[in-house]
Amino acid sequence: MNHFTKLPAVLLLADGTVFYGKAAGKIGTTTGEICFNTGMTGYQEIFTDPSYFGQIMVATNAHIGNYGINTDEVESGNIQIAGLVCKNYNIAYSRKQATESIQDYFQEQNIVGISDVDTRQIVRHIRDKGAMNAIISSEILDLDELKAKLAEAPDMDGLELSSQVSTKESYTFGDENAAYRVAVLDLGVKKNILRNFDDRDVYAKVYPAKTTFEEMEKDFAPSGYFISNGPGDPSAMPYAIDTVKKILATDKPMFGICLGHQLLALANDIPTKKMFNGHRGLNHPVKNVIINHCEVTSQNHGFGVVPEAVKASDKVEITHVNLNDQSIEGIRVKNKNAFSVQYHPESSPGPHDSRYLFDDFISMMKK
Repeated sequence: MNHFTKLPAVLLLADGTVFYGKAAGKIGTTTGEICFNTGMTGYQEIFTDPSYFGQIMVATNAHIGNYGINTDEVESGNIQIAGLVCKNYNIAYSRKQATESIQDYFQEQNIVGISDVDTRQIVRHIRDKGAMNAIISSEILDLDELKAKLAEAPDMDGLELSSQVSTKESYTFGDENAAYRVAVLDLGVKKNILRNFDDRDVYAKVYPAKTTFEEMEKDFAPSGYFISNGPGDPSAMPYAIDTVKKILATDKPMFGICLGHQLLALANDIPTKKMFNGHRGLNHPVKNVIINHCEVTSQNHGFGVVPEAVKASDKVEITHVNLNDQSIEGIRVKNKNAFSVQYHPESSPGPHDSRYLFDDFISMMKK
């Protein structure tokens, strides 16, 4: 199996920067927006998080694959990243619970990657130049050919991706005799969000991205609505913005995470923007300005709400602020039962500082 890592591979960025390394995963070619995650653990959850659909992930931790693959530790049914960039790609693993190696996992799911590159140099480059498209190949090493293929890759700005990762059929999660019923609009929902609801006596029904408010209301008569995380540009999702507006009009309790946060902002006439570099990692400090309390958070987003527009809005109030860059991490709608956060309170692995937000949503439904 080790001979796979010995084949040459190349990473080409849209600005012409080239890195040479070794093949990881399937031999092939892949394109996507390159970004980096600063988490020290949780590579499998990153791979399977639907919010990463269409993105090439640079792992900042030096070792990837070292604790193998455990089928219980997934956030969706399959790998969602477009490709992987890492320093040390460890096919040998040491953990009793693991069922297979990262190489077997990537080959089964046709994931192309590159290893043995200077990830610190790559991260510094992206940090300084901003997120951009990239191509990885272990079958084509000709740069002119790679540049031509890369030019065909769509830009993340303006790209609607949630309908591609959303469930095709609705399904339920949890005990049908639970105290609360929550309709989940699946724009790329993570399994651990559903587990957090189940832990709090919630019976959830997960609906495809383009399901209307009327359909969910008639089918399930929920106690509240959850708007999930997901990939792509929120401003390219008029169908979801319309659904959020209709839920707001009824004043049923509503909670949004990540993309759900951006859609709640857009439904209140607050624009979103593509960030120069997104937030991705398990270690971002956020302040809850309502209770003057700080949290270490897990984050994964390349778009954000426009801070000046939030501050100028008479419809929402700011609840959470990022202490690294002062970006808006949480809002609640004035005189409505609706709130959202930009980060991931359900993170696993990751800090559990923000799990109280699920309890806040339960309290809102209880009232």
